[in-house]
Amino acid sequence: MLGLEYFSVADLWSPLFLVFMLLLTVGYLLVVGPLSEKLEGAKQVSWMKKGMFIAGMFMLYLAQGGPVSILGHMMFSFHMLTMALSYLVAPPLIMMGIPGWLWRALLKVNPLRSLKFLAKPVVAALLFNGLFSLYHIPAIHDYVMLHFNVHRLYYLVLFVTAMLMWWTLLNPLPESQKGSSLGKMGYIFLNMVLLTPACGLIIFASQPMYTTYSDPNVWAQAMGYCISGDPLAMLEKFGGPTFFNLMSPLVDQQVGGILMKFIQEIIFASILAYVFFHWYKKENREDDDMNPSELKDSTLNHT
Repeated sequence: MLGLEYFSVADLWSPLFLVFMLLLTVGYLLVVGPLSEKLEGAKQVSWMKKGMFIAGMFMLYLAQGGPVSILGHMMFSFHMLTMALSYLVAPPLIMMGIPGWLWRALLKVNPLRSLKFLAKPVVAALLFNGLFSLYHIPAIHDYVMLHFNVHRLYYLVLFVTAMLMWWTLLNPLPESQKGSSLGKMGYIFLNMVLLTPACGLIIFASQPMYTTYSDPNVWAQAMGYCISGDPLAMLEKFGGPTFFNLMSPLVDQQVGGILMKFIQEIIFASILAYVFFHWYKKENREDDDMNPSELKDSTLNHT
């Protein structure tokens, strides 16, 4: 129905990228498994953590190398799904799958130590959401989609900035954690707000904004970078992206904006609930640990 049967196995599954992702995953399993005894402070890693890392790598591969990637070049709604999987779903899973002792080992050899200011909460939030919003300005989006090297570089930068953005919330190292739980909740709201204007413009636009998904000739040029066949022949046979799309370009665009915002809201709302729960539990535990005289003094101070 979506037209995937017209693409080769290599087009749909990107074998080279698959091998690369498998090598990274196997390397991770070796480091947290048999090779862990060679690293300082190494501890046994649970299967839950390993599962998170593997799930994150799978989501990233699916979005950037699997069928979802091809669909993202044909339909804007799937493009936004690839964005959500690549930058809102995969990074936190990968980060939560890496144990603290491995993070310490990785950060010791960090060649970008001088750029650590980019991981500061407000800077990281503005950087990721700013680059994401900038990318979805129609002229910039169409340019990136039509220039392969720029496309790959921009996606890599987005992934790095997404990891920096998530670091504030998922940093597993007690010695480098800064800010309170209330601060983290405020940070979550900041990220939710920063992405809203871009999604709003996409959702409420009165006409298609991206020629990559509405102009058959531009679509064929962009497709030439991600398939082995001749997109012009496909264009002549099927008439371009509308053959694959069950929706009009405008509706497809609106669905994409809604999908991105919905996934963001679900993920950040879940993280917000997690942070709030742990903050509430910590506050109650501190109250329980107070002796009766301390509790009385605290009550009098509040009144």
